[in-house]
Amino acid sequence: MHSYLRAIGFSTIKREAEVEKLLAEVFRDFDHRDAVRGKDTAFVEMEKEFAPNMGIKLCGDLDADGFHRQYYFPYYKGSGVTTTEEVSVEARVGGDSYAGICDDGRVGVSLIFYLQNVVGYRKKLLMNTLAGRRVTTTFSGLSSSGMILFPIIKKISNDLEGELLQSQLADRRCQLMNAAKNGDPEAIESLTIEDMDLYSMVSRRIYNEDVFSIVDTFFMPYGMECDQYQVMGNIVRFKKIQNSLTDEYVYQISIECNDMYFDICINAKDLMGEPEVGRRFKGNIWLQGRLNID
Repeated sequence: MHSYLRAIGFSTIKREAEVEKLLAEVFRDFDHRDAVRGKDTAFVEMEKEFAPNMGIKLCGDLDADGFHRQYYFPYYKGSGVTTTEEVSVEARVGGDSYAGICDDGRVGVSLIFYLQNVVGYRKKLLMNTLAGRRVTTTFSGLSSSGMILFPIIKKISNDLEGELLQSQLADRRCQLMNAAKNGDPEAIESLTIEDMDLYSMVSRRIYNEDVFSIVDTFFMPYGMECDQYQVMGNIVRFKKIQNSLTDEYVYQISIECNDMYFDICINAKDLMGEPEVGRRFKGNIWLQGRLNID
């Protein structure tokens, strides 16, 4: 049973028989279907929404003997564009699902995500229309647990001036990161000095302050799975919606984290605190991504 079904409003499902009943509903009454031809079979995605931009995808092979399910997963489609950096896509071991890998200087680590639109990607590969093309990516996350934190006090008198300064600093760091990846010794030295200064500042303040009053946002790997992360970000907007089948309430929250914007979906039962614009969300997420190739 998929552990992130509860994130889209299926927290009461406990047995495999209940999962099979749910998947039968997706197979029988899907909202959207797409397929790509293979040598002897077609790979098919069936998608059913249980709230806006949120639902279950059922994937498998279709041949003369019928449909053979390979896997399924809950999904939440994010909005906007999260990153314009180059993405590498690789097939996962033992199945037709794919993982995307993106190096974004704003985070400092390689981001690995679960690819949502596999059929669309495979179609473009067959037509050879991805070569040399710059593709943007939209991230989203399903969260199994999270909490709401108050924002930190930022000692900047002019909000517009502060945003401009932060943007300039972020752009400069991204440029240094890219230069360091290409072996630029001056960029490597500058980043090393910045990290040492940051470590020194945190070491001084941690004696008298809570770590979450020092750190504004973060994005870091979590657990054993390569596409799971712990994040903390500023809430930009949110809405509370209801699963049409179970009537469970789910929060869809848009956050800014390390200057990246993406959306998170979490069951209201698993969220501690009340979300408000300006407050912060902290939680564990399963990172998904959609290549904007259509």
